[in-house]
Amino acid sequence: MQPNSHTSAGASPPRAQLSKTLKPRWVWAIALGSAVGWGAFVLPTDWLGTAGPLGAIIGFLIGGLMMIVIAVSYGFLIRSFPVSGGEFAYAFVGFGRRHAFLCGWFLTLGYTCIVALNASALALLARYVLPQVAEQVLLYKVAGWEVYLGEVLIASAALVLFAFLNIRGATLSGRLQYIFCLVMLAGVAAIMLGVFLHPEGQLSNAAPAFPVDVPPWTAVLAIIAIAPWAYVGFDNVPQAAEEFDFAPAKAFRLIVLAIIAAAGIYVAMILATASATPWTELIADGPIWGTGDAVSGLFGGIGIMLLALALSMGIFTGLNGFYVSASRLLFAMGRARMLPAAFGKLHPRYGTPSVGIAFTAALCLVAPWFGREALLWVVDMSAVGVTIAYTYTCLVAFKKFRTAGADGSPAKLALSLLGTAIGLTFLGLLVLPFSPALLGPQSLTALVVWVVLGLVFYAVRRTENNRLSDDEMGYLILGDGEPAPVEAPARHTPAGTP
Repeated sequence: MQPNSHTSAGASPPRAQLSKTLKPRWVWAIALGSAVGWGAFVLPTDWLGTAGPLGAIIGFLIGGLMMIVIAVSYGFLIRSFPVSGGEFAYAFVGFGRRHAFLCGWFLTLGYTCIVALNASALALLARYVLPQVAEQVLLYKVAGWEVYLGEVLIASAALVLFAFLNIRGATLSGRLQYIFCLVMLAGVAAIMLGVFLHPEGQLSNAAPAFPVDVPPWTAVLAIIAIAPWAYVGFDNVPQAAEEFDFAPAKAFRLIVLAIIAAAGIYVAMILATASATPWTELIADGPIWGTGDAVSGLFGGIGIMLLALALSMGIFTGLNGFYVSASRLLFAMGRARMLPAAFGKLHPRYGTPSVGIAFTAALCLVAPWFGREALLWVVDMSAVGVTIAYTYTCLVAFKKFRTAGADGSPAKLALSLLGTAIGLTFLGLLVLPFSPALLGPQSLTALVVWVVLGLVFYAVRRTENNRLSDDEMGYLILGDGEPAPVEAPARHTPAGTP
């Protein structure tokens, strides 16, 4: 951690700053591992039931291309504003502090929910592989889902472990993320190769290409609609921008490479699941873990062990990556006085936003007690927050590209405007009544509750926030240059101190 100094008319508020320790390959792994997470290994049968093999593959490829369009705006803004907070900072640059709070509030929900859902995916894996451990002591049912003490403890242990690892430092979490991603990629490659070399693994099992009772365009559109959720994680890169030990201009290339790799993993797992066994029979059985059943049908216990290893790596990368992004976002908002001052401080020994990490862990530790079905309602709703962040980023990039000297070529202007349209389209697919991807009533209810909570929270913090001038707020969010190096961590002045 390094302090920064700032000179303005009067005393300036203190501003903590994160150290630059993240290497390019670690940042790429944070983006890829967060984007893939557990979904590529748990949900292929859900996607097959929705769109069929070809519909799901086309939907994910189109969704990936849309994310690359949006990534153009991210690449430009990361290069221009390499600070923690990402979309929160961009919304402030383009539209002011109220919009920044709105964007940050929804992103906080989205990131936190995905941490919790990755932990619940680990418990789901345990129920499939080690039911004698996970299904110990039935507690109750929530929305038809049986909640066992064993799975609650497994999910909770994972949340605590990764919180501890993240508090210990960005170097440790970045190095682990890279290792997890390499193992995950090796596992996916082995599964694909094994399925297509097996005599019973045939492309003919992937017929029909689309569900017989759903128009192809509707099937593809339903998959495209979840692209903001499926690829969320590449936007973890701007959250960590303040910690790059390389030029921020490289960030765009890392994001694009991560999106391409994520799309490849999604396509590979959909194709492997559909080719291992006739997919129509697979989804008709209503399996707990359809991909697990498909792979075990070909390879038995060895296949399950390989798939479980790849899934575990996906879960670990999701947990680790979104702990990084959630804590950096909370740190940026705390540094800007939009959250309590404690969030804007760094650990005196490790230089990490430990309060944000602990807060994320505390929120997520509640989730395993409510069961997976109830958690899915909130996570579905959190896609709205991610989409709002995408839209803000593209809008701000469009505004900046129009500024003289901002290298705003016609192509970049068009791409940022197209990214804005894509973000609004995603948002419409999630909330418009006639959309085939409309959120369910439970998710919409959760969305309303979160909006109301945000309004209350903003009202509580408004007086403290308004004490800061626009210049002071800009300094806290964006900084004003490189800090002077120090030999040891500096003492923090409480954020509320004049």
